[in-house]
Amino acid sequence: MLTPLCCDMPLHPTWPDLVARLLVTVLAGFLIGLNRQARGHSAGLRTTILVGLAACVAMVQANMLLGVSGKGPDSFVRMDVMRLALGVLTGVGFIGGGAILRRGDLVTGVTTAATMWIMTMIGLAFGGGQYGLGAIATVLTLVTLQALKWVDLKIRRDHKAILSVSWPKNAPPDLQEMVRPLGYSARFVGMEHDADRERFVYSFNILWKQPDAIPPSTDVLTLVGEHCAVERFEVISEKPF
Repeated sequence: MLTPLCCDMPLHPTWPDLVARLLVTVLAGFLIGLNRQARGHSAGLRTTILVGLAACVAMVQANMLLGVSGKGPDSFVRMDVMRLALGVLTGVGFIGGGAILRRGDLVTGVTTAATMWIMTMIGLAFGGGQYGLGAIATVLTLVTLQALKWVDLKIRRDHKAILSVSWPKNAPPDLQEMVRPLGYSARFVGMEHDADRERFVYSFNILWKQPDAIPPSTDVLTLVGEHCAVERFEVISEKPF
């Protein structure tokens, strides 16, 4: 028979037990937040610790109120202490929603929101006295953020850049044919007239696939530069927060 990793929430927890729950939550938040801080993401060390600690405090408070929950004979109100945890999850949902940003077709901050969500669940688990469950969730979260990051960098994904070139003719150059041999595709998006130089500046969206671990190559700029004058090349990449 297997021994359960998580214990039942005691009706009358001791103060050493409650302090231990808070400390292990801070430790879990420190480990997960350190991973995010080292990568320069918005939800770093302090944010992650505070989110987990808030969830833990809410669950500890619910645990301490278990003995007084219910409906008294002279009361119309019934206390449901588990609504504290539900309220914490709802609040973290607003924080996660604020962390998600959208710029055109790119959406960033989803990993940050997910980290806040799982850190809240870890805090609730530790706050409820489920040390085994909280520890396993912490380890799996660290594996997902650290080890799977290497896998994510190896996956070929779509990349996008804006390329502007100057061209003396009043019709855009056939950039699609120029960049196709290198595995790129080009789509015309706009033009401007440079009256001082009597030239037209044409802008294109350049699309290609490559792993994030490989930096963008300058071969496409060298190739295009043989036919046009490159005015601007801006890589628009999605950086997961």
